[in-house]
This record gives sequence, structure tokens and C-alpha cells, in this order.
Amino acid sequence: MGDVLDLFGPATREWFAGSFGSPTPAQEGAWRSIAAGSDTLVVAPTGSGKTLAAFLWALDRLAAEPPPEPARRCRVLYVSPLKALAVDVERNLRAPLNGISQAARRLGSAVPEIAIGVRSGDTPADERRRLTRRPCGAGCHRHTLRPARWDGYGRPGSPRPRQSLKDS
Repeated sequence: MGDVLDLFGPATREWFAGSFGSPTPAQEGAWRSIAAGSDTLVVAPTGSGKTLAAFLWALDRLAAEPPPEPARRCRVLYVSPLKALAVDVERNLRAPLNGISQAARRLGSAVPEIAIGVRSGDTPADERRRLTRRPCGAGCHRHTLRPARWDGYGRPGSPRPRQSLKDS
């Protein structure tokens, strides 16, 4: 087996190697499993890079693939049960996104245009209505959603949230 970082695009590889050196065992196992097309559950101690293991593959794919038409740009959705986690995830996504973009510039590659959208119970009503019509807004590729009411998502009789995500 080769270096697991060889599974990633050049900009992602350069950013990761420059930032961390090498992956943790949890990251290496997760990325090999994800690359093989398997559903993957990462169980590892705190600080082992699980969050990055879960998201870096998706970020790399978003950076490598041409963006779809604007109405279909919500391609990755993360639902957090806790508002604090959603805010942390958003903040922790910005470093890899910025790093991959900087590495792409250094390599003379196209700089990925990946946006993050966050919605919580504190999101103003007008923005929530907009998110109902266009879940990720224009150009959003990753969306962190913390539903104000969990029972509105995924329960019978609640087609609007599911339909809006299906249509995005």
C-alpha cells in the first residue's frame, strides 16, 4: 500500500503534509476505507484527527471537481446535534479550506471556490426562509445545519426540510 496522502489531489496533499506531516492511524484507516467506497465510522480517542478524517476527503473532492450549476451546489451536508459543535466545525473547516486554496495558488492550480453555510435556531427568520428555498445559498458546497427542532428533520409528516435538501 502506498502513502495514503497519494489518494488526495496535489493542493490537499501539500497543505496536509505542510500542516501535519503525516496522518494519524485513524485518518489513514478512514481515508483508505472512504477511497474504497465503503461506509466509514471513525472511532478513535479525542485529538486523533477524526473531524479532519471525516471532512478532508469531501473537501478534496469538492476542490478537484468542477462546480455544478448554482442551484445544485449543496453537495455536502453535516448535521450537528449541538449548536456549539456546528460552530466549531465551521471554524475548523476554514483552516483546511484556506490552506488548500493557498497551496493551489502556489502550485499554479485552480483555486477551489468552496463556501460554508451555517444555520441554527438563532438564524434570523428571513435567512431561514431563504435557506428553505435554497438550502446552501449561491455557491455553498458545505452546509452545517443545527436544526432548532430535531423532530422536523427525518420524521414522517415533515417533507419540507427533506424535500429542500433533496432538491439542492
